[in-house]
Amino acid sequence: MDSSGSDPTGSGPIGSGSSDAISEGPTVTGLSATITGPRSEDILPTTATSAVKIVIVGGFGVGKTTMVGSVSEIRPLTTEETMTRAGVGVDDNSGVESKTATTVAMDFGRISITDRLVLYLFGTPGQERFWFLWNGLFEGALGAVVLVDTRRLEVSFDVIGRLEERGVPFVVAVNTFPDAPHHPAEELRRALDLPDEVPMVDCDARLRASSRDVLLTLTRYLHALSMPPG
Repeated sequence: MDSSGSDPTGSGPIGSGSSDAISEGPTVTGLSATITGPRSEDILPTTATSAVKIVIVGGFGVGKTTMVGSVSEIRPLTTEETMTRAGVGVDDNSGVESKTATTVAMDFGRISITDRLVLYLFGTPGQERFWFLWNGLFEGALGAVVLVDTRRLEVSFDVIGRLEERGVPFVVAVNTFPDAPHHPAEELRRALDLPDEVPMVDCDARLRASSRDVLLTLTRYLHALSMPPG
C-alpha cells in the first residue's frame, strides 16, 4: 500500500508509543535564548524505512486536533491560534460558540505501526477560508478520516464532497460529544449521502483506543480496496 509494498495493517501495534511528556531533549543556551531539541521519544526510529500518510478532515470544531493529539505517540505539532474579531462574520461557529482557538495550518502526529513502518497523521483546518491548504496536505495521502458532529451535520457535506471529487478513499467517524443527539446509522448515512461500502463508526476523539480503532477501520478499508475483485 506504500511505495515499498508494505501493508499498513501490519502486525505492529498502532499507538504503542507514549504521548506523555517525560523529558525534554538537549538544550543549547545562548546569550538571549534557549533552544530545546527534540525529546528522545520523538525522534524517528533508525529502523523506519517506509511511511504512509493519513489525513483527518472535518468541519470547524469537530475534534480533529483532539484526535491527532490523543492517538499520536509523539508530542503533536499543532498550529492553533486564538480566535479574534477578524473571524466574526467569516467563520461559522454555530454550535461551538465557546471555542476560543482554531487550527490555521495543520496538526501533525506520528504512530509506529512496525519497527520499519510509520504512519503520519495530518489534521486539516476546519474553516473554509483555509481549505486552500488541503492541496499540499493531501499530496501522497492514502486516505482520510472524516470526523462528524451530529449537532452540526451540515458542516460535513462540503468536506465529503471535496473528498469524493478528489477520489480520496475515506471513512466517517461520528465523534460522540456529550450533548450530541444520537441517530440510527442508516439515518446518518442518508443524511450524509454515504455509499453503503464507506465505513462509518462511532468514536470519542479524546480517547486513544477509540481514535486508534478509527484508524484501524480506515487501514482495513484501504487494504480491501487494494485487493483484486472476486
